[in-house]
Amino acid sequence: MLIGYARVSTEDQNLDLQIDDLKKAGCEKVYQEKVSGSKERRAELEEALSYVRKGDTLVVWKLDRLGRSLRNLINIINKLQENDIQFKTLREGFDTSTSGGKLIFHVFGALAEFEREVIQERTKAGLRAARARGRLGGRPKKLTKEIIARAKALHKDLTIPPKDICSTLNISKSILYRALKL
Repeated sequence: MLIGYARVSTEDQNLDLQIDDLKKAGCEKVYQEKVSGSKERRAELEEALSYVRKGDTLVVWKLDRLGRSLRNLINIINKLQENDIQFKTLREGFDTSTSGGKLIFHVFGALAEFEREVIQERTKAGLRAARARGRLGGRPKKLTKEIIARAKALHKDLTIPPKDICSTLNISKSILYRALKL
């Protein structure tokens, strides 16, 4: 069974062209939605993915209708293949039921893995370079020895409420109470 999925990014856009082409291609059911592809949750796509069964084919008008990032596309197509569900695009002619389509999919997968590794290598190199220059990552510590000493001294004066100590030291109540425990 061919199951279609059509998507446009905004309410102003029209789904008619995609729906017509999906129906001409033989899709018996077409899921449609108007939501940005960058959105984490796309209800109709999730519905279509839960509807397709082993032996079915999920069909989209163009590859970018399924997802915005290569990683996202590969994750979706991997899930489909794990369940013996094929995937096809009408405009690009991408079809995982053919040997050529499987090859293209594996090339995409290899490129995505390569991209992830390059990003990790760059990140690690950048962190090493920063450490070599004496820069440490992360958020600066609010709780210094000086703040702890001043907080304890101010807290001994029972006429000063914790709210005023916090505003004087420019710290939150949780940091104040952490300083008092030390």
